[in-house]
Amino acid sequence: MEVSVIGNPQAKICRAELAYREFGFRFGPRNRVSFLTHQSSKWKEIKIQSSLRPVKCEAIVSDQAPFLKPTPKSRSLESVKLFVGLPLDTVSNCNNVNHLKAITAGLKALKLLGVEGIELPIFWGVVEKEAPGRYDWSGYLAVAEIVKKVGLKLHASLSFHGSKDPEISLPEWVAKIGEAEGGIYFTDRYGKQYKDCLSFAVDDVPVLDGKTPLEVYGGFCESFKSAFSDYMGSTITGITLGLGPDGELRYPSHQHETNLSGAGEFQCYDKHMLSALKHYAESTGNPLWGLGGPHDAPGYDQQPHSTPFFSDGGSWESQYGDFFLTWYSSLLTSHAERVLSVASSAFSGNEVSLCGKLPLLHQWNKLRSQPSELTAGFYSSDGHDRYEVIAEIFAKNSCRMIIPGMDLSDEHQSPESLSSPESLLAHIKTSCKKQGVVVSGQNSSASVPGGFERIVENLKDESVGVDLFTYQRMGALFFSPEHFHAFTVFVRNMKELELSSYDQAVEGDKAQTVSIGSGNGAASLQTA
Repeated sequence: MEVSVIGNPQAKICRAELAYREFGFRFGPRNRVSFLTHQSSKWKEIKIQSSLRPVKCEAIVSDQAPFLKPTPKSRSLESVKLFVGLPLDTVSNCNNVNHLKAITAGLKALKLLGVEGIELPIFWGVVEKEAPGRYDWSGYLAVAEIVKKVGLKLHASLSFHGSKDPEISLPEWVAKIGEAEGGIYFTDRYGKQYKDCLSFAVDDVPVLDGKTPLEVYGGFCESFKSAFSDYMGSTITGITLGLGPDGELRYPSHQHETNLSGAGEFQCYDKHMLSALKHYAESTGNPLWGLGGPHDAPGYDQQPHSTPFFSDGGSWESQYGDFFLTWYSSLLTSHAERVLSVASSAFSGNEVSLCGKLPLLHQWNKLRSQPSELTAGFYSSDGHDRYEVIAEIFAKNSCRMIIPGMDLSDEHQSPESLSSPESLLAHIKTSCKKQGVVVSGQNSSASVPGGFERIVENLKDESVGVDLFTYQRMGALFFSPEHFHAFTVFVRNMKELELSSYDQAVEGDKAQTVSIGSGNGAASLQTA
């Protein structure tokens, strides 16, 4: 059975029960959320209590919960807006709305908790799938209408990249050009193409049916602005522009998502990158340096010191290394400048905040060479800090910077990785502060030990005020009883509210307290 979404006859949803089971919860009468217990395949019901206060959830929290302890000399979190990301495949490749009823139930639960809004990933490959200039926003418009009716705000992420999990490709017509043209994708030294993002070197090259990628991105932004005009500035309060792989400003230097132990690979071997490198080498009087990338750099999963390039005194510190890394990073910053300029022009005067996202490349950053940052395009030269240069571009285009990994701590990093997410995050935030760039935060994609506590510490940091935090992302794990309760406590801690007697009142004569988690200080939920 297929059900049409309000205002959208093309957007279909699957059977409700299947959708609920995929997400692992459902929303019932009297503000009750039932969670699917995987061990018994039975539903466990948990009650969320709403009232006039901004955060009302029937949760009894242990005083021993570590992330409830106040942080001395820290700012209040009441001004930080909290958003939650929707699943990447909220709208399918066919422009159908997936598990709509389950998502609607989740949005209602988040609204009751006091969450400000949700982030919606909008993929180029879904909207402009079949032909250039032929846009179909129907699925995303249906989601925006639901968000509006629930009473949440919406942050739209315009994604000019693809995804491997779930599988979302670039537009079909772009893929056909890629097969025929063969030079529009990032390519490594082995000739392997990264087909989830266009090469930065083609930004101003008319490779897309006679148009440049920047012109196509601009047309996409203008079409979005027109299609969502009724929501702009009211329901839609922010827009993120995709700047590279996974939406982040970087080269796809790490393509093995399950193994980030290596230094990564330079992505400079498509014909347009090689042409740009050749021209740069000739212009600096070193034509032989323009024949390709570093020959002595390690592979994707190789340790940085397995070859000479990233070693102390290695090629990265040589005159050639400075030449190559300066050129390589300049294409990254130029790409950011161009895309943000296009977006700034398109959305000027629309009363929405414009954002771009940086990666948190903390692997190996205790090494002098910082190889993970170099292969991704972040290089400091001539006294110019790489992050300050990018922050200056963001400031010029009145753009906020999203920094992920605010749930990561040095304590839980492998000693062998020589990683320090805390110091790198502090470095980027300081660069933003110097340039007057507003910072928004995100967590990493995977759940990490002590994550909620670390997020709160970062949000309370007085040195750089984070105005908005987006928790990634909704799905079966997010709504599992254990995680959703931890998230509920996290929201309460952000709002810094004490449980009122109204909160603690138990509806019904047969309510009981059940423990979620294990060990001393395990938090409890009121269940019916």
